[in-house]
Amino acid sequence: MIVRNGSASGAFRRSSAALVGPLREFLESLEPLMLSLFVVATVAVVVGGWWVVSWFRRPPGVRFQRLLGEYDHVAVVMHPNPDPDAMSCAMGVARIAETVDTEATLQYAGEIRHQENRAFRTVLDLDLEAIEASSQLAADAVVLVDHNTPRGFAGSQTVEPIAVVDHHPGNGAGTEFTDVRTEYGAASTIVVEYLDELGASMNGGDGLEISPELATGLLYGIQSDTKHLTNGCSRAEFDACAALFDAIDEDLLDRVANPQVSDDVLQVKATAITEKRVEGPFAVCDVGEISNVDAIPQAADELMQLEGVTAVVVYGEYDGTIHLSGRSRDDRVHMGETLRHAISDIPMANAGGHARMGGGQVSVDHMDGISPSDGISRNEFEERLFSAMSGER
Repeated sequence: MIVRNGSASGAFRRSSAALVGPLREFLESLEPLMLSLFVVATVAVVVGGWWVVSWFRRPPGVRFQRLLGEYDHVAVVMHPNPDPDAMSCAMGVARIAETVDTEATLQYAGEIRHQENRAFRTVLDLDLEAIEASSQLAADAVVLVDHNTPRGFAGSQTVEPIAVVDHHPGNGAGTEFTDVRTEYGAASTIVVEYLDELGASMNGGDGLEISPELATGLLYGIQSDTKHLTNGCSRAEFDACAALFDAIDEDLLDRVANPQVSDDVLQVKATAITEKRVEGPFAVCDVGEISNVDAIPQAADELMQLEGVTAVVVYGEYDGTIHLSGRSRDDRVHMGETLRHAISDIPMANAGGHARMGGGQVSVDHMDGISPSDGISRNEFEERLFSAMSGER
């Protein structure tokens, strides 16, 4: 055994010598200038490789902060008709931008109508700007939160965001930074992790300070997107809520969580309950013309409380568009895919979402048969929905 080791060691020395010799001859053959350039190039490659490895080993929150620091001003764009998760994400991004002296303007398309969303904005005193076209974006550098493809405003298809922070499935990406975690229940959870990676203080200590408004917003953003930590959660949601707990303002949280409900929302809920069509474990309801689009998902939530019902779709018409909202607690029904299949051959329609929750929009004109579509009746559309939920379409 000793002899074999010695033989191996000798062989290694002879092999090393065989390599070192030609390398020495090569270096000695170089002119001084060429030798200097060779040394500089070698050092550059080593340093460059070390920098690349170090960059990608940095936590996402640190990389995101450094990216924001490269810009004087960013537009933080939420999805159309933003909910608490989107708004709290935008709040968190603005706080991170502030640490690197970058101005952040929070913007959205659509409206904020749902009483919960209005209360969130009012109670936390958020400065949000509504936009209708890409020309109204506050900055060329755009950060998308809680969605990964720009939409909802004229020219959105021309916008190339520098960064995307999201938890929804999709193919959208930022040109410089993309963090899409579909296994998470809320995008706010990602932002909480960023703040933690940046050394944020949740209890009044040293470091990046988190205000009670921001902590309360992030906590409620997580709760609202996970139905109070009962639906679509990962462990990260519970960890994030625990981290935020010491910094929240209980009075603000109570005011956001218990807003008054408008009469039109109650009317839509009542229609969904009394006019629903049930086939087996599935329910569908056309609530007719509505004045508040956010009443649709609330009515869907209400129908999901019915005993024996495992998946529902509620739809209604507002300003020439049919809005759909679906819910599922049935492992056989992926609601996002269900809605996508149901509207697949209707021009200009779009739909999608998660397994438990989905939504979509269909033009009334295209459903009624404007060229090139032949059109379908409401009854035929409901048959499609039932077929899609049962896996037949």
